[in-house]
Amino acid sequence: MPKNVPDRPEEALSLDGALTEAERRFERLRRSIGLFLGPLVFLTLSLLPMSSLSSRAHTLAAVIGWVIVWWITEPVPIPATSLLGAALCVLTGVTNAKGAFAPFGDPIIFLFVGSFILARAMSIHGLDKRFAYSILALPFVGHSSGRILFAYGAITAFISMWISNTAATAMMFPIALGIITALADLLARQKGSPVAAERLRFTTGMMLMAAYASSTGGIGTPVGSPPNLIGLAMLDKFAGVRIPFFRWMLFAVPLLVIMYAFLYVVMYLLHKPEVSRIKGSREFVRAEVEKLGPWTRGQKNALIAFLTAVGLWILPGFLALFTGTSSSFSRLYGERVPEAVAALFAALLLFLLPLDWKKREFTLTWRQAVQIDWGTLLLFGGGLTLGDLMFQTKLADEVGRGLLHLFGATSLWGLTLAGIYLAIVATETTSNTAAATMVVPIMISIAQAAGVNPIPPAIGATIGASYAFLLPVSTPPNAIVYGSGLVPITKMIRAGALLNITGGLLIWACLRILLPLLGMA
Repeated sequence: MPKNVPDRPEEALSLDGALTEAERRFERLRRSIGLFLGPLVFLTLSLLPMSSLSSRAHTLAAVIGWVIVWWITEPVPIPATSLLGAALCVLTGVTNAKGAFAPFGDPIIFLFVGSFILARAMSIHGLDKRFAYSILALPFVGHSSGRILFAYGAITAFISMWISNTAATAMMFPIALGIITALADLLARQKGSPVAAERLRFTTGMMLMAAYASSTGGIGTPVGSPPNLIGLAMLDKFAGVRIPFFRWMLFAVPLLVIMYAFLYVVMYLLHKPEVSRIKGSREFVRAEVEKLGPWTRGQKNALIAFLTAVGLWILPGFLALFTGTSSSFSRLYGERVPEAVAALFAALLLFLLPLDWKKREFTLTWRQAVQIDWGTLLLFGGGLTLGDLMFQTKLADEVGRGLLHLFGATSLWGLTLAGIYLAIVATETTSNTAAATMVVPIMISIAQAAGVNPIPPAIGATIGASYAFLLPVSTPPNAIVYGSGLVPITKMIRAGALLNITGGLLIWACLRILLPLLGMA
């Protein structure tokens, strides 16, 4: 494995080890400038006259200006900036401590906690890797380079529906390296001389597929990517619209299938494999399957917990297809077993299902469980705080009216298109979670000001926040594959720009068809 590849997903959040000296200098300069620019923006906005805003809204605008600058330039970790935003809101009198920190206890936070613990157990016991290798070993895949690329990306996208995009990329990354090595060995035998894997088109395609398919797959379920839950929480809070787990999947899964088909065509045409058949790839995959051995008790237990969560999440929506959403059972189930409670129940099973009852060893220990991504939870809580205060102080209304005048779009689908591309631009400069936190409440406010349904613009912005393909710093999955040294930056920018521009239109077209069919537009 190349030396710059991070061993753990969280290491991909810091790119210093994967950058050239010139890029490291740029990163240091960006962070240094941002460190001082954030407070300067805060002071400037505080002193500027804003007669249309109340004093609380004016102060909140200054706080958000500081937070956005630090989210983009990252002089401190992004989750720490979210905590700063909440603390500044108390310090400057925008709200009290209870109002600032209550969103950190929102039920959606505990949906994150439960799903993160489930993903942790799947990773520890190798359930995710067993699934990936088993699919690649199917006779359908064989030695065909095109089918290998398709199956590899499809597996990555499916796994990313249930675990973080970063973890999915990190898990699938070494699998791609093994297949690439098999291709390089094959070409070397044909040519009679060594072949550098980094010079192969197929190498670039496989690496980018690992990153892009995970980002694409994350839209498939509410727990697949943090922006999804942010969008759902803000629609619930600020528009009074609740979209259950299964209802989200009714439009998100078809959208995912269409987006992945488009992604595969782009990746294949831009990085057409040097050979149509890669002899040795199937043997590599089978050897890896054999290394996994028979199913372990930990894998079985993790699968039971995972299926329990999925079953509890989709059961009410599935039954609602027959009984209706207004039935007494649907209402009672929604009150007693919301998504967060379902996730926690499934996660708690991991501490009860034994690996060895006599030794009192269970599927997951607390030491293992606490190694989840707490930063995302803090970022999410801070984002909810700022979004909530934007509506309380009417700042969102003012921003919405201003952007409505700027966009010049007042129709439902014009605003949806604007929201998609606004989120895509934002997510290329900061994390997808921060991008959704910034854009979704604004799109809801704009839609309300324009007197149109806020669901399509908010969902468009939510999905657009996951479409970060342009740069290594755009998202951790991009960082992982770029850090391998196997992806030239020009190739990433070329593919990313094409996907961003055309993909945004694809998202818009799919939502334009799917949401009205489901009665959501």
